[in-house]
Amino acid sequence: MTLARCAEGLRSLGNSISVIRPRRHLFDRSARKYDPTLVRSLPFPGYSGVRVGLPAGGSLLRCWTERRPDAVYVATEGPLGWSAVSAARRLRIPVFSGFHTNFHTFSEHYHIGWLSGLIYRYLIAFHNRTAGTFVATGDLRSDLEARGVKNVSVLGRGVDSRLFTPERRSAALRRAWRASDADLVALYVGRVAMEKNLALAIASYRAMQRLKPGIRFVIVGDGPERAPLQKSNPDLIFCGTHTGESLAERYASADIFLFPSETETFGNVTLEAMASGLAVVA
Repeated sequence: MTLARCAEGLRSLGNSISVIRPRRHLFDRSARKYDPTLVRSLPFPGYSGVRVGLPAGGSLLRCWTERRPDAVYVATEGPLGWSAVSAARRLRIPVFSGFHTNFHTFSEHYHIGWLSGLIYRYLIAFHNRTAGTFVATGDLRSDLEARGVKNVSVLGRGVDSRLFTPERRSAALRRAWRASDADLVALYVGRVAMEKNLALAIASYRAMQRLKPGIRFVIVGDGPERAPLQKSNPDLIFCGTHTGESLAERYASADIFLFPSETETFGNVTLEAMASGLAVVA
């Protein structure tokens, strides 16, 4: 979502944008408006829904030699990102990077925690090969600078308050969740994956349930942990992935937003929940 908003904003200012990214079958049809160049990829170990772009240095050199961009922005630090930085540097095109994901903390949830120090050193080296790195907050900038990342700038986040608003609250949707006006509905929005710490959200819901039996817990999103969580918690309401007005309606129709993830660089969903009028526990 962050990258889509950046692309739309740059286009609205009269810039021409080209996108190079891994092929993702579930995402490709909805992303055609960006006219992307798709490259080969492999599934992330333990999370097949996330694709890791493979090196494409030769293709990028040919592409950028024929149609030279004014600048390159690299959003992920994997093999595709490394080859993009290398190609841009070779062609003397200004290249910048974004620190969007704490990949080093992900490792603890996918049985490779012993590599977290090595991964962080790689991330530092990667970002220092670029002319500058953009982050979401001043705290993250301070943290990266303390670890040795140079030329870090804040590119703030926002939320569309015309889309995410309490006015989208739906009595019909709450009835579908079997929640009355007097009942509390707790909500989680995001990937349903190990690094999101959903076990804590469910434990918190169970504690709330002991005090207020009519409370409901709605989970919006998908991921590798959905099936086992759904099996062990049949009373939870799993809605799958929603976007746009459908997502905004689900925010506004809940009361409390639970977001226990400890791996976020920002967490746009917290802003969306606040704009929708929810009490946020994060």
